[in-house]
Formats: sequence, C-alpha cells, structure tokens
Amino acid sequence: MDTVISRKNNKKKKLLLIIPIILILGYLIFAAFTKKKTFNVKRAEITINSVESDYFEDFILFEAKVTPLNSMLVNVIEGGSVQEIYVENGSMVTKGQPLVRLYNPNTELTYMQQETSIIEQINNLNKAKLDLRNQELNLAKDLIAIEHDYLDAENLYNLNKKLFEQEILAKNEWKVTQENYRFQKERMQIIKQSVTKEKQANQIQIGQLNQSIGIMNQSLSILRKNKNNFLITAPLSGRLSSFEPILGKTFTQGNSIGTIDVMQGYKLVADVDEFYLNRIAEGQKGSVDFNNEKVEVQITKVIPEVKNGRFIVELNFINQKDLDLKQGISFGVRINLSEKVKTIVLTKGGFYQDTSGKWIFVVNGNKAERINIKLGRENPLYYEVLEGLKPNDRVITSSYQDYKDVEILNIEE
Repeated sequence: MDTVISRKNNKKKKLLLIIPIILILGYLIFAAFTKKKTFNVKRAEITINSVESDYFEDFILFEAKVTPLNSMLVNVIEGGSVQEIYVENGSMVTKGQPLVRLYNPNTELTYMQQETSIIEQINNLNKAKLDLRNQELNLAKDLIAIEHDYLDAENLYNLNKKLFEQEILAKNEWKVTQENYRFQKERMQIIKQSVTKEKQANQIQIGQLNQSIGIMNQSLSILRKNKNNFLITAPLSGRLSSFEPILGKTFTQGNSIGTIDVMQGYKLVADVDEFYLNRIAEGQKGSVDFNNEKVEVQITKVIPEVKNGRFIVELNFINQKDLDLKQGISFGVRINLSEKVKTIVLTKGGFYQDTSGKWIFVVNGNKAERINIKLGRENPLYYEVLEGLKPNDRVITSSYQDYKDVEILNIEE
C-alpha cells in the first residue's frame, strides 16, 4: 500500500519573503520623503548676524542735490536759428542783458508785410478823420455866409420898417423886405440846427476813428516789439546755466534755451523711489551731514507724478545763513518718519529678496535650520521683528539663491 506524501505550500514561502522586502522599501521611501533636505555651505560664503533688542527708528535715506532757491527758464519767444552769441554758460548776467540773437527770414518778412498793412490802415483812418474836419470847416463857412445874409436882411428890415411907417416906402417893397427877413431868419435857424447835429455826428465818428487809430498803433507797437524778440535777453539777474546754443542751431517757439539761477539761497531737489510716495509729506523734517555737523532740512514740496519709478521732492534748509553751499553738490538726506521705539531688530540683507521676509535660517552650532518669521516695518538698516525670533538668535542674512528649497544647512569651515 502506497504512503501519501504532503507537498509544502510554495506561495506561503514567497509571501514570507516579499513582506519584509515591502516593509523595508516602504520604510526607505517614508524616510526619504520625511527626511529634511540638507545642503552644505562654506562659512566664508554666508553672512551671519545676531538678532538684537534695540531702538528702532522709522526713517528713509535718499540723495538730493543743491539747487538755487529760485530759478527762471529763458524761453524762445520767436523761433529761429542762432545768429550771434553774446555770453557763455555759467556767466553772471543782469536783467535785460542780451544773451543770443536768432534769425528767421520768413517771420521777419511776415512782420514787414503786417507792419505795412497796419500803417496803411492808420493812414486811411487819419484821412477819414481829416475829411470830417474839412466837412466841419465847410459847414462853418456856410454858416458864416448865412449869418451874414441874415444880418443884411435884418438891417434892411429895420430900415424899411421906419420908411414904411413914415409912408416913404411902398407897401409892396415892404412886403418883399418882410418876406426876405423871414426867409433868412428861418434859413439860419435850420442851418444852425443842421450844423449842430452834423458836428455831433462828426465828433462821434472822430472819436471812433481815434479809438481805431489807437488800437492800430498798439498793434503796431506790439508788432515792432515782437520783432525784437529775436534778441533774447536775461529776464532777471543771476547766474546763467544750461545755456548751450550753437551758431546755426534752430530753436522753435516755446523752447528753453537756458536757466537763470537767482543766487539768493539754496534748496535740495531729490528723485525718490515711488515706494516712499505715501510715506512722505510736506512739512516733514530731516537732516543732512555738512562738515561733520547735522543740518536740519524740511520738505517743502512733493510732486507726486511718477516717472520711471521715481518722483520729485524739494527740501529747504531750515537755517542756511552760515552754510557755504555750492550748486550741484549732493547730500544724503535722512527723513524721520517716527519716534524711536524699543523692539527686536534684524540687520537687513539679501535673504529678504528670496524669502519675502517669511522665513530665515537660524544658526545653531554648525547647522542652520529654516524657521518661519514675521517682519514689520523697515528702515535702510534694520527690519522690525514681530514673530519667530528673539534677541541673540544668530541668523544667516546673506542671499538664499542657491538653497531656497533647503531646510537644514550644514556649515563647513
């Protein structure tokens, strides 16, 4: 009788071998995903600073140039090409002093034609006025003749009246004398009224003609004055700057050919980054370093128009009596935006560009670990620390460009 031999289960054996392998692989994968990423850096390649408890002052710094307190542009009134140059850039000039002469033949020809036309109109108006005067003179002559005829008629009337009363003069002749006297009397009265009205009308016309002639003369005066605009003169006394005309160079009407600076005080003008536009206002005070001393300044004007990411600020020296200032020199201006406050501060560095101030590497021995932080206000030197750091913490403040995704840095000597 045969004996039954039992076969071993190969599937169980394989399962016992696969399970440990799967567990090991799972552990390795889990460890790989949960292990913090590390990166090795040289100590000489990084900058380490300590977090401090210090006074934080909100202020900004920017560069400003010294310019005259008052200036005036020298503008071209009548365009043309440069014909003569009388002064040099940087010269001191007085009001009315010739600077440069321009030439424009087309404009000059137009001026001559306009001048001729105006003179012709003035002559026509004067002729019309003379005609009215002659008309008045003729009326006056006629009136004298009529008055003479009236006086003759009156004398004859008085004489014939006596003769008629003495019955020397015939009745028919007396009637003729009466009729002639009446006619001459009425004629004189009518002519006198006519002459009076004519004179009144002529006076009104002459007044209007005189007014028109006055306007024409004003136009002629302005025209002749405009002809002199080709000669550009200094509008006030001061130092001439930005004045660079060249013989033959053409300037159009309204262009600026230079600037005259009134040498009676100075101000500061600065181009400031648009980031500070909402933090700067007129009246804010600050200071500059001049000959190792603090000199107070005050913002007098903020021009909010932003060009190429910058806007203009003007400042005055609060006291500049004893300052030997020179046009064009630059100062570093410090404007205080708040009072000093005791808080935790962190030195500024390149890390901010890579982290936006949301995290930082804190150094502990030869390692640096990434932690989350929260920063507040800033000035050109420090950030205000709100959360995540405490005084005496040592942190890396240099750029994180090469290890943005790293969590632990191994610092090697």
